[in-house]
Amino acid sequence: MRPDDWHLTHDVDGFLDRAGHFLRSRPGLHIMQLTWAERIRKRGADAFGAGAPLFGVLERGGKVHATFYRLPPRGFGLSPLTPEQADALAGRLATLGDPVPHVSADQRTAALFAKAWQRHTGAIPMARETRLRLYRLGTLTPPEPMPAGRGRVLGERDLDQAMFWCGEFARAVGEKVSISADTWADTRFADKRYTLWETPDGTPASVAGMNPLIGGQIQVDIVYTPADQRGHGYAGAVTSEVSRAALAAGAKDVVLFADLANPTSNALYQRLGYRELTDWAVYDFQRDTSESPAA
Repeated sequence: MRPDDWHLTHDVDGFLDRAGHFLRSRPGLHIMQLTWAERIRKRGADAFGAGAPLFGVLERGGKVHATFYRLPPRGFGLSPLTPEQADALAGRLATLGDPVPHVSADQRTAALFAKAWQRHTGAIPMARETRLRLYRLGTLTPPEPMPAGRGRVLGERDLDQAMFWCGEFARAVGEKVSISADTWADTRFADKRYTLWETPDGTPASVAGMNPLIGGQIQVDIVYTPADQRGHGYAGAVTSEVSRAALAAGAKDVVLFADLANPTSNALYQRLGYRELTDWAVYDFQRDTSESPAA
């Protein structure tokens, strides 16, 4: 396999024309590429950061075998790769001379590329402590009994409410983002549909969001309950409600990520009918300065 087998483009429409069928054939494993390609197609690359996005397609004999996207400064995502495919991609990207600050993919692929990138560039991979598990919904099993209260979909009149909850979620997970009326449209949160679980007296207790339908699939993202409302079943109720809404919207597959360091949320999603699809990992890259002259 040659590095030149990877075909690169800055054109998201060309990328989707070439690789769309491949991505939709395994939508769960390609969730990040499908999501970001669609966001860029609809909103333009300038809405998400500095630098032109780069897409890649590994094609041999007229058949697509793998893909990637790079969206500065948000990151670099891969479809599942073999060792040979990862090495060829690392070699191809190394010739461009552009840095790859980090890679995000299924655990095996991320590790393969991290090693390949180190071989080709000398960059040192550092695995992030946060590890995620990607789940796909089997048969939805709502909590029984449901907690008192009701689910309510947030609409355009609820923008302040949506921004508040997304800001709380971002702070809780350490996501560095500015959320206000001026910045909202440029965040990844703006294209989601949110469901709020309210107690019988109307107190907001938990929120869940879902991305638009892409490739027959919907990703549930975000799920958040403030500390003082936890332990009452609100997260299970709102996740069940938003999962039901995703199915009603026509999703053949419903997926979500969970932090493996949080056994409570992982157990909850499994009780609701979510089943493990794959583990996910992120590696940051640092320059090897061991051979640099002393200052």
